[in-house]
Amino acid sequence: MASPRRSSARRRAASPRRGGSRQQSRPMPAAGPGERVWVLDVPYGTQVDGATWHPAVKTHLHVGRALPEHLAPYAPGPHTLGRFIENSLNPDHPTPSAEPTDELEPRRIQFEAADAIAARAAAGGRQFLLADEPGVGKTISAVLGATAVADLRAARRVLVVADRPAAITIGHWCRTITALGDGGLEWVVITWDRLEKVKDHTWDVIIADEAHALRRTTTKRWKLWARISGHGRPHDKAPFVISTTATPGHTPLELPYLAPAYAQVLGEPMKEWTSSTQAAAAFADALERHGVGVERGRYGATWTTDPARRAADLKLVRGWLSEERPPAMLHRAAPWGSVPIFGMPVALTPAERTAYETEWGEFCREMDVARRGRNVARGRSALLRFRQKAGLIRVDSTVAWIAQQVEAERQVACSVEFVATAADPIADRLREAGIEVATIYGRDRFDVETERLRFQTGQAKVCVFTTVASISLHAGETLADGRCGSTEPRVGIFHQARFSGIAGRQVTGRTHRDHQVSPWHIAYAEGTVEERVGKVMVERIAAASDTAGGDTTGFSELAQLLGADWLPTTALIEDGV
Repeated sequence: MASPRRSSARRRAASPRRGGSRQQSRPMPAAGPGERVWVLDVPYGTQVDGATWHPAVKTHLHVGRALPEHLAPYAPGPHTLGRFIENSLNPDHPTPSAEPTDELEPRRIQFEAADAIAARAAAGGRQFLLADEPGVGKTISAVLGATAVADLRAARRVLVVADRPAAITIGHWCRTITALGDGGLEWVVITWDRLEKVKDHTWDVIIADEAHALRRTTTKRWKLWARISGHGRPHDKAPFVISTTATPGHTPLELPYLAPAYAQVLGEPMKEWTSSTQAAAAFADALERHGVGVERGRYGATWTTDPARRAADLKLVRGWLSEERPPAMLHRAAPWGSVPIFGMPVALTPAERTAYETEWGEFCREMDVARRGRNVARGRSALLRFRQKAGLIRVDSTVAWIAQQVEAERQVACSVEFVATAADPIADRLREAGIEVATIYGRDRFDVETERLRFQTGQAKVCVFTTVASISLHAGETLADGRCGSTEPRVGIFHQARFSGIAGRQVTGRTHRDHQVSPWHIAYAEGTVEERVGKVMVERIAAASDTAGGDTTGFSELAQLLGADWLPTTALIEDGV
C-alpha cells in the first residue's frame, strides 16, 4: 500500500491535467432565439462585466441579442482576427462588410504592381516578391493584387501578416482594405507574433508584410509560417503568397522564405529546397547546387567573402525571379530619389572623452576574455553594454542638435536602440528644454498611435522611437480622419548607428516616403571606433535595398573594428544584440 504522502503527491501532480482537460472540454456558449455570440477584444489582465473568457477560442465572449453599451468599445473591427472568429461563431448572422470608401485613390504605379501579381498567379505561380522602395505604396499594391488573385482563383480567404506594433499596423491594413473594398472576401489581419492563432485555418491568399521577418528558420515563427503558408507543399497545393519587403535580406542565405518561388522558376519540387528539421541547411544546399557561393563555417553556412563571386551571386538570384516570364518579383525605386544620409561627428568634451576611453578599454578587456574562452554569450553582453554606455555619453549632444533643428522649424525623428540609456534620457532632457516629444518605445508604456499622431499633427516636434518599420512619420500624410498631417520638413537622426543595413534602411523609410525627401544623420563620437562604424554604415545602408540582400562586407568590417569577428553575425544585427 502506498504511503499517504506519496499518494498525495500523485494527486497534486494529476490535478493540473484534470483541470486542463475540463477547461478544454468546456462547451461553447449557445445562442438562443434572436441572440448571437459576440467576440470581445478585452486587454490582457482586464476584467469587464459581461465578458467571459473561453479557452476553446482563446478570447472573451458575450451572448445576447445586442451588445451592451459598456462592451461596445471592445467589439473587434472589420478584417481583424476577432471579427473573423465572431463570424465563424455566427455563420447565419455574420457582421456585414463595410462599404468601400473614397479615402484612397490608388496610383498608376500601384495598379501596375497589382497587374504583375495577378499575371504571375494566372501563370500558375505560387509566390510573388513585391520589393518596392519604402513609401512607393506596397500596402495598396498588395491589397489590389491579393483581390485580383482571389478573383482569378475563386478564393475566399486572405490572411495578412503585418509587422508590429499591432496598434498601428493592424489598423493601417484594415483601413486600407475597407477603403479599397474587400472584394467579397474574408480578410484577416494579424501580426507575426500571432501566427499561432490562425495555424488551424485554411488560407487561399497570404500577404507576408515585411517578409524579411522570416530570415531565421530556427524560430517558432518560421515553423508556424511553414505550416500556414504550405512552404513544403507541392507548387499546385499551396496558397498564393505575396511577400512584401523593401529589404529582403543581407545575404542570399537569409531568403529561405523565397524558396518556393526559386524552386518553381527553376523547375524543381519543394523537397529539393526545404526540410522539416534542417530548413536552413537544405536551403543553403540548394543555393550552392545552383551556383551561389556558400562556405561552411563554425556557425553553419555563410556567404562567400570573394567580392567578384558576391556580385555574380546577386545577379544570379535576382535574375531567377526578375527574368522569369511573367516576372515573379517587382522592384521599383522611389521616384523622389534615394535617402540622403550623412555621418555626424560629435566632438566629445574632455570629461566625455575620458569616460568614453574608459568604457572602450573595459570593453576590449572583456571581449578579449570572452574570445579566449569562446564564450559567445559573454561577448554579446560586452558588446551590448559598450553600445549602451557609448550612446549615453553622447545624449547631451543629440539633444542639442535636435533642439537646433526644431528651432529651424523642422520636425525630428530620432531613432534609438536602447530605452534606459538613450530613449528615456533624450526624451526627458528635451522636455526639460520645453520641447514636446512623442515617444514610441517600451512595450505598453505608451499608446503608439496616439503618440504617432501627436508627431504627425505637429503637436510634438520630436519623435523618439525604437521601432524599425510599419509606422509613417513623413510630412503631409493623409490621416485616417481625412486631415492632412503637418507639412514641416522631417529630418532624422540615428543616435546609435544600426549595424544592420536592413534595419537602417527601414528606419529611414519612416520619414523618406510618399514623395517626401527626408535627410538622415548617423551620430558618432569623433576620433573613436564609433566614427569608423558610422562611416561604414553610411556606405552600407543604401545597399540594403538590393533584391538579393545588401552587401554584407560591412558586417566583417564592423566585426573587425570591434574585435568581434569571432562572434556569429547575429551578434551584430538587430535580432542578435
